[in-house]
Amino acid sequence: MGKIGFDNHKYLQTQSAHIQQRLDVFGGKLYLEFGGKLYDDNHAARVLPGFEPDSKLQMLLQLKEKVEIVIVINSFDIEKNKIRGDLGITYDRDVIRLLDIFRNLGLYVSSVVLTRFHEQAVARAFETRLESLGVRVYHHYDIDRYPSDTAHVVSEEGLGRNEYIETSRELVVVTAPGPGSGKLATCLSQLYHEHKRGNRAGYAKFETFPIWNLPLNHPVNLAYEAATADLDDVNMIDPFHLEAYGETTVNYNRDVEAFPVLQEMFRQILGECPYKSPTDMGVNMVGSCIVDDETVREAARQEIIRRYYNALCDYKKGRTSDEVVRKMELLMKKAAVDLSSRTVVAAALAREEETGLPATAMYLPDGRIVTGKTTNLLGASAALLLNALKELGGIREKLHLISPVVIDPIQHLKVEHLGNRNPRLHSDEVLIALSICAATNPTAELAMEQLSKLRGCEMHSTVILSEVDEQTFKRLGVNVTCEPKFNV
Repeated sequence: MGKIGFDNHKYLQTQSAHIQQRLDVFGGKLYLEFGGKLYDDNHAARVLPGFEPDSKLQMLLQLKEKVEIVIVINSFDIEKNKIRGDLGITYDRDVIRLLDIFRNLGLYVSSVVLTRFHEQAVARAFETRLESLGVRVYHHYDIDRYPSDTAHVVSEEGLGRNEYIETSRELVVVTAPGPGSGKLATCLSQLYHEHKRGNRAGYAKFETFPIWNLPLNHPVNLAYEAATADLDDVNMIDPFHLEAYGETTVNYNRDVEAFPVLQEMFRQILGECPYKSPTDMGVNMVGSCIVDDETVREAARQEIIRRYYNALCDYKKGRTSDEVVRKMELLMKKAAVDLSSRTVVAAALAREEETGLPATAMYLPDGRIVTGKTTNLLGASAALLLNALKELGGIREKLHLISPVVIDPIQHLKVEHLGNRNPRLHSDEVLIALSICAATNPTAELAMEQLSKLRGCEMHSTVILSEVDEQTFKRLGVNVTCEPKFNV
């Protein structure tokens, strides 16, 4: 842990320069589709050690006066309460969160687009909420035979049905809370409508994954497939680029499938398509900023294992299909990794076997492993949290950080008033109790000061964590995996 494999400063500089080049080429207006997450790109940070989760946002701030942002959300994702896995919040809540973040940074958010809109009641309710916040809302619809039937797609019955988004700045960033939201279709729709109005406009894609100039089965590219396994995304050689330049590059199936539509759009707008391949469309300097290939390979392998465990747990909870699990198993084989590569797994399982109760383990930044066991006072996750803070702060293992005077009332409240049968403290309750003790106990205060050191640590639980424990560790920046079984 702690090794850097990616030069973030170089990335900010080179990526900004390439976006400015695209603006200069097209003139008029550039619709820039943001692949992946514009903010909190924790996946990129995990597989590219050194990449900052807000790197894309920092890059945009360098072009702040030219930028306006359009946020796209799939209406069906609102209806299904789709959850952003890394944050544990629904996509619609994330749209509100992103609005606040962008506005607080001084970035102009012009509108939100509800894609695949079918008058869903929950989508209408969300629209009302957005409008109460002063946000303009537009509707885009399903297009029959998209993207294969280009003649139909590029027509009044296709893209022409979508509402035209009023924009005022030269660089329009189209982003979304997650994949499958309809960003590309939104950009295509705008190009169609701009052409009808006689306006010059272009399109480019701010891409992160897959990385076009890494091998197809490089672990970083395989980790992207693992992250999008539920979307049936597949990395593939870009056939258009290979034919045009004789150069092998990597793209993914949805962009390759949609490329003929984009070619047709540009032929109508400019008389010819400026791009010969989906790879040409991308503005992606990530591969050029990797400074230690073996470090990013290992980080990506670990991400694939984490994604595999997440898929197993989601299947156990009924949130995903066995097909996704099978795909993850194939990706594990392609990446040549197995579960033994995740050190904390063996440590947690050994602790469970020793105690006969659910257990946890955490890998600390310096390589030490600490464990947590289930007791009458604490769940295994809460115990692990305290043990890790002790270890990081050089605090004696036998020393109690939280006074029973604080624990007893919390347990009484849980059992006698809140109807919990289990009096054990969850991790969030432990943190509250610890913060109370820190007001008068210097040792507890020292433990609290170690919390920031948990970011990026690896953790494994022998049972599926409760939602509150899972969210607590995510907020602390801990990478959590669980065995696919419930605590009975």
